[in-house]
Amino acid sequence: MRRKEFGMEDWQEVEQFMSEMTFGILGTTGEDGYPNLKALNFVYWDGAIYAHGSKVGEKISDLGRNPLVTFAISKEYALIPSYFTEPVYACPATAFFKSVVIKGKAVLVEDLEEKAKALGVFMEKLQPEGGYEPFSLENPGYVSQIRGVAVIRIDVDDVSAKFKFGQNMKGAKREAVVSGLENRGKELDEETVRLMKLYCPAHKEG
Repeated sequence: MRRKEFGMEDWQEVEQFMSEMTFGILGTTGEDGYPNLKALNFVYWDGAIYAHGSKVGEKISDLGRNPLVTFAISKEYALIPSYFTEPVYACPATAFFKSVVIKGKAVLVEDLEEKAKALGVFMEKLQPEGGYEPFSLENPGYVSQIRGVAVIRIDVDDVSAKFKFGQNMKGAKREAVVSGLENRGKELDEETVRLMKLYCPAHKEG
């Protein structure tokens, strides 16, 4: 059962997270009835998830049989060791993270203009420094490539988001975790403390 204090209802926060991330897990239904999971790059654009790949293979076959999919996006910010708050027992060890699970219908995009725009958004996100000719149907060098690649659009039906940053912690325990992160100083620890203060009601009250 999902703890409601970790649920994220602020759609702007959820969209910002999806827009920042570049990697997710696509869940389809295989021919044998078992779920198939595929790790792939994606972009969140114009209210939908876009991915691309080969026009043949397990993923495309699965979508042809059943276009209903799930798509999961997650980012771990910090592992919280037990000794931040408990000198003996291991139970308090946890992790702080953001995760989003999407349910929707996958569509193979046939419109070449939409495909070109989606591929352009991919490049802007994954290679923001440039160094390439933008995707365009007016560029003869791109037309066959745009035609030859599969672009998948996931039209979103439902979104469930969980942002876990110690919202259930109070008082001395919460402050011990903040102090532990500040003293440890790993790559995302400072950002984790900021998000604890942003998302945790106890921090806002203090």
